[in-house]
Amino acid sequence: MASNFSPLWISLKIAAIAAVLTFFLGIATAHWMLTYRGKGKSLIEGLLITPLILPPTVTGFLLLFLFGRNGPLGQLLSRFEINIVFTWYAAVISATVVAFPLMYKTALGAFEQIDANLQQAARTLGASEIFIFWRVTLPLALPGILAGAILAFARALGEFGATLMVAGNIPGQTQTIPMAIYFAVEGGDKQEAWLWSLTMIGISLFGLTAVNVWQKRRERIRTRWRARPGSHPRVRLLSRGRLENLQKPFPPRSPHGLSAQTHPVTQPSLFVDIHKQLPDFSLQVSFSTDHQPLGLLGASGAGKSLLLRCIAGLETPDSGRIVLNGRVLFDADQGINLPTCDRKVGFLFQNYALFPHLTIAQNINFGPKANQWRGNPVLIPQMFKRYLATMDVADLANRHPHQLSGGQQQRVALARALTNQPDILLLDEPFSALDTHLRNRLEQQLINRLAGYTGITLFVTHNLEEAYRVCQNLLVLEAGRAIAHGPKHRIFEHPQTASIAQLTGCKNFSPALTKGPNQIEALSWNCILETLEPVPEKLTQVGVRAHQITFPLTPSSHPNTFPCWLATTSETPHRMTLYLTLHSPPTNPSDYHLQAEVFKEKWITLKDRPFPWQVYLDPLRLILLQE
Repeated sequence: MASNFSPLWISLKIAAIAAVLTFFLGIATAHWMLTYRGKGKSLIEGLLITPLILPPTVTGFLLLFLFGRNGPLGQLLSRFEINIVFTWYAAVISATVVAFPLMYKTALGAFEQIDANLQQAARTLGASEIFIFWRVTLPLALPGILAGAILAFARALGEFGATLMVAGNIPGQTQTIPMAIYFAVEGGDKQEAWLWSLTMIGISLFGLTAVNVWQKRRERIRTRWRARPGSHPRVRLLSRGRLENLQKPFPPRSPHGLSAQTHPVTQPSLFVDIHKQLPDFSLQVSFSTDHQPLGLLGASGAGKSLLLRCIAGLETPDSGRIVLNGRVLFDADQGINLPTCDRKVGFLFQNYALFPHLTIAQNINFGPKANQWRGNPVLIPQMFKRYLATMDVADLANRHPHQLSGGQQQRVALARALTNQPDILLLDEPFSALDTHLRNRLEQQLINRLAGYTGITLFVTHNLEEAYRVCQNLLVLEAGRAIAHGPKHRIFEHPQTASIAQLTGCKNFSPALTKGPNQIEALSWNCILETLEPVPEKLTQVGVRAHQITFPLTPSSHPNTFPCWLATTSETPHRMTLYLTLHSPPTNPSDYHLQAEVFKEKWITLKDRPFPWQVYLDPLRLILLQE
């Protein structure tokens, strides 16, 4: 009676072994193909999925050719007295070959769905590629990989054509359920064919049901852990009273071992001189900075984020040099390019890149765990708790990122970036995903946090007011080039070009001609202006900021005072923008020369005055520009 059920045991054994083989081969191949950037990738991809589109008999014939007595592999194995053809080993090989593409494609799709920022964030936290794979990539891709394993098992269980060609139909050895069904139908035994068919259906339904139950049970367990305060098994937090005692500035960073090309330094310093060419963009920047926060200001697409990624090692420049605190992170001429995990950088991504499958405590402790795995010194538990408390996220330790607000996620991401005590903190538009109220509150919190950070800070933004409040120095980028670098007061008050003036908020510009040492003609405004500072030799334009235009209460004959009319207005909660025409009334609402901004209290006193009004362009406030 047992022999009658041999197709069942043979099928399960072959399918299980094939599923295990395809599981590991498929994951390894998919992960390799995900990062492969060499030639012939499309050809390799085609070869890997060929068994999925070839008729099984063709696949079987090719396997028979390879493993047959006269085949290349068959001849090699025969030297060791190993015969593959018409054995259950051949059935395993054929099942593995035909099931492999399903496992490979499903695993590859699962890997491709993972946000690349998560893996890059792990690298900046000091994690090696193996650690990233086991702690980030594999867990996030697990549902898709599990689906691929089920498909591979089902495909291996139902394999017929290739198995028949290579392994034959030997009862008790290679006769699987599909073969038993085929030969039962061929012999007219429909009862046996039905028996094996229902068996196949039952096995498939059992596997799918078991996986669904496991996934639901796993989710219920995770939900219970999330809901229970203080339930995380690895992190037992201090009481609220003891946590309050830890509300202190960030602890001083311990000295790090320096890599090759090390030079002694006494203060934090960063030197960057790099060039990177992309298909439609070129980044060419050279600057140096110290411990004072440096704001990278520029329009979208100016190269701000790309510059940060080059410093962090997430992108590789084509040429140049990057030196941080005397350590050469990158030098194209000397062939130095430290991996991201060795650069000691903290990176705060725009979307924060918190690991969704880990708790907040596990997210913050990810860097120390990764470094401990590599044999590097890590933070002691008390210091880890201090980071939780300092960033005001102690009560969130057992939650997951999706349970947090945007502001909470930002604080967690900043705490995580700081746990490795980085030499440089890279902030890539950390407020871009927040509403105005929350942005203003968190901005002040960030300023307070940075006051206790002793390393270098680069802060990327396209918001000029944000850059002005957070940073002492600015680096202004335009189309991949640095067009200004220095203290924020100098850049805002004395911009040298129209591009810089526009980025710093100036809205009024006019081509200008020199009329004297302290006199110019604004061509678009049709007026002569007196200047306080000498007119530069290469003067091209004159500008004035909208909030620095004033309105005298009485007619005046002072220089730079002109009659004006109101073309139209626009309103914000606290200010009015006035669009003004000089010298004569406007012909339509779009006919204006200047934009002026006034508080609504001023507007109340101004709006009922008869026209023409008087407008005054203060010589001290005129911006003389040269290209």
